[in-house]
Amino acid sequence: MNKTDTCMDWNNPYPSARSAVLGQNMVSTSHPLAAQAGLRMLQAGGNAVDAALAAAIALTVVEPTGCGIGSDAFAIVWDGKELHGLNASGRSPRGWSPDRFKGHATVPDKGWESVSVPGAVSAWAELSSKLGRLSLEQVAAPAIHYAREGFPVSPVIARLWELGRQRLGDQPGFADAFLRDGKAPVAGQWYQNQDQANTLERIAATQGQDFYTGELAQRIAAFSRLHGGAMDEQDLAEHRANWCGTISHPFAQSVIHEIPPNGQGLAALMALGIMEQAGVGQQPLDHIDTVHLSIEAMKLAFADLYEHHADLEHMIHQPEHLLDPAYLRERAALIQRDKAGDPKHGLPGPSGTVYVTAADSSGMMVSLIQSNYMGFGSGVVVPGTGISMQNRGHGFTLRPGHVNEVAGGKRPSHTIIPAFAMNADGTPQMSFGVMGGPFQSQGHMQMALRVLLYGQNPQAAADAPRWRVTGGRGVAVEPSFDPALVQALRERGHEVVIEPGSGVFAFGGAQLILRQGNHYVGGSDPRKDGQVVAY
Repeated sequence: MNKTDTCMDWNNPYPSARSAVLGQNMVSTSHPLAAQAGLRMLQAGGNAVDAALAAAIALTVVEPTGCGIGSDAFAIVWDGKELHGLNASGRSPRGWSPDRFKGHATVPDKGWESVSVPGAVSAWAELSSKLGRLSLEQVAAPAIHYAREGFPVSPVIARLWELGRQRLGDQPGFADAFLRDGKAPVAGQWYQNQDQANTLERIAATQGQDFYTGELAQRIAAFSRLHGGAMDEQDLAEHRANWCGTISHPFAQSVIHEIPPNGQGLAALMALGIMEQAGVGQQPLDHIDTVHLSIEAMKLAFADLYEHHADLEHMIHQPEHLLDPAYLRERAALIQRDKAGDPKHGLPGPSGTVYVTAADSSGMMVSLIQSNYMGFGSGVVVPGTGISMQNRGHGFTLRPGHVNEVAGGKRPSHTIIPAFAMNADGTPQMSFGVMGGPFQSQGHMQMALRVLLYGQNPQAAADAPRWRVTGGRGVAVEPSFDPALVQALRERGHEVVIEPGSGVFAFGGAQLILRQGNHYVGGSDPRKDGQVVAY
């Protein structure tokens, strides 16, 4: 046996540089096998929606540490003529109420008491039927192949899988589905999931209906009852993905679009608006003044988000109130140019995810995100199906009277958000997203700043070291952050922590496709095995 078969060193000790990828048809996502699944659809005559769906469905197999069949999803699609927004996040079981969680400090983050109705399958069906060119069976074929025939587990995924085992190994159905002899697969190990292959075949053949009203729905509801969960057949049958449009705000001669709440894209738009009101762009991109201003704008946006954000039906202050230029100007005025702040929320007037972006030669562009939330999500896996359930219910609060207080039939505040930038003349400019829980709106802001205001290419923007606000005056930065900039931030009162080795866990993974004339320029994040493929 070759030595590399038993003790391969999976570390990358040398710095490497990627070039941006160019082409007329493109897929960018967090796993090479998923990116190639999407490219196969384009080469088979499919469009960007088919490519994005093939990659997204494949990711439930090859990257189960970030998403699964029981995920939620959102998408923004430019179909060549207009922009569409899709909200496929699920609602809480009808049986949930604040009383159900008495004695808890928060809604649990694992087990059945954290599970809201999964919406990703409905996203696949809606996108395929409304905007796709190929059948859902064709689009799901690569994922089914990987599940049935197997694939080698990558180093990053193996590391995340082991963390999932440590946290969720005792949850109902988890060990049988994702562990072998109680162990997570190691890097390079061949992995198969026959149950998941069978389930994906059933979903594709029924356009997703079996998941919500058929045998799969019955099995999900029965497993819920067995373990004291509230979710039942009616909760699943009543789920609908909805075409919700987008919310938007101008920035740097572009217009940034996000999904309306319950997604947290509102925070990215607010931060960009506050930055612009405060005069961002007067200094170089990585100058202390630019970074300080960006951090302070993000903190102000988050202060408002955590107070006012919820399912749109329950919000008192609507997105247009929070994005009103006068209000953003008022918030920007709170920023001290030479000192870190600890802002509180304002009061406007009445006035761990996976991400895929794809584009084709016809001009169609797709920004799609799906997630189980914290890695594997709730840890619950329905026996014999390979369906791992998300834990989005943890996104509710138990604070009495809060707009995001837990209730039955309500969508929780969500972290996953796709983004899209349009040129001022109404033509498409860039589809982009950044994985990583509550980091995502911070990542959107940093990508938009780098590419749209300062003109960095998408790959450079994805490679650049990132910062993350952590509450109060706290800021976490990646180890590659400029030490002189770290010191300058500390001198302004920022409580900076360098997080060594955190990579994808804390600072997300970015994927971007920028349109340039009749072709595209793509970037993909090396923090999470990201890859851009094109032709």
